[in-house]
Amino acid sequence: MRLVLLGAPGAGKGTQAKKLIEKNNMPQISTGDLLRAAVGEGTDLGKEAKSFMDKGELVPDSVVLGMVEERLQKDDARNGFILDGFPRNTAQAEALDAMLDKLGMPLDAALSVDVPLEDLMKRLTGRRTCKGCGQMYNIYFSAPATENECEKCGGELYQRDDDQEATIQKRLEVYQEQTAPLIDYYGGKGILKSVSGTGNIEEIFNNVVSTLGL
Repeated sequence: MRLVLLGAPGAGKGTQAKKLIEKNNMPQISTGDLLRAAVGEGTDLGKEAKSFMDKGELVPDSVVLGMVEERLQKDDARNGFILDGFPRNTAQAEALDAMLDKLGMPLDAALSVDVPLEDLMKRLTGRRTCKGCGQMYNIYFSAPATENECEKCGGELYQRDDDQEATIQKRLEVYQEQTAPLIDYYGGKGILKSVSGTGNIEEIFNNVVSTLGL
C-alpha cells in the first residue's frame, strides 16, 4: 500500500506508522530523515540542500521531491511505503502526485489521524522529560508516582522549550493553516480515510488496519 499519513502534531502518526511498518514490511519515508542522510552522505541533492540550510533558508520543494523520488526507487519501496511529514501543503501534494504518476506509483490512500484540539494540547504540553535518563512522562496521562521525579532513575523532570504552551499553539496554528487543507485535497481525489486517534494504541491500530483494508 502506498500511503500518506496526515494529522496534527501529537496525533500519534509516528506510533501508528511504526506499527504499520512492522505489519506490512514497507518503509516509512520521513523527509527529515532523508535530508539528514543526504547531507551526511554528501550526495548531489544533499549538497544542494545544505547550501540552503547553511543560509538558514528552507530547502526548496524541488530538492525534497528529488530525494523522495530517489528513495522510492529503492527495492524496499516496491511493495508500498508510508510518507510521514510530507506533503505539508497542497502545492507539495500536487507536485508529489505528478512525480508518483511519472513513476507509476500513485497513492492508494491518505490516512488522517484525527484528535480533538484539547487532547492535542494535553498530549504536547503535558510532556515531561527526565534530565537523567531521558524517560518521558505526561502529567495528564502517565504521570510519575512522585511529582517531578523519574521513576527509573530518580532524576528531575523538566518541560522542553518546544513543549511550552505558546510554542505548541503556534505549531498547531501552522498545521491548521498549511497542512489541514490537505484533508480537502485528498478528499476531493477520493482517497481520504479517517480514523480517531484517541484511546488505546492497539485499538487505534486495529481501526487503522480495518479502515485501510489491510
